[in-house]
Amino acid sequence: MPQRSTVDRFVAMVESGDHVGAIETFYAEDASMQENLAPPRVGKAALIAHEKAALARVAAVHTHAVKTLLVDGDHVAIHWIFDFTLPDGSTRRFDEMALQTWRGEEIVTERFFYDPSTTR
Repeated sequence: MPQRSTVDRFVAMVESGDHVGAIETFYAEDASMQENLAPPRVGKAALIAHEKAALARVAAVHTHAVKTLLVDGDHVAIHWIFDFTLPDGSTRRFDEMALQTWRGEEIVTERFFYDPSTTR
């Protein structure tokens, strides 16, 4: 079960824009991430590579301050809102719920729920 201060540090790192650093710091080596119903990505190295590739496709990302954060034992729910600026200057808002399972002070599973039409 994570300490609330650990979860708060994780959220602060993502809010600061250090998305890759958050994965490097807070995810277990065997962690997995899943987007809606897609197959999960497994392993910290794969998660980092995917995040770097996603960030390389956009000009900028603004992470809004988290207003909804629930911690219940090993389970954490976070409502994220991201504004992506695309290379052509257009923007997209990405509004998602992340459900995480922690093992001690590390995230072991994370699943994102969002409307996929916002990613096009």
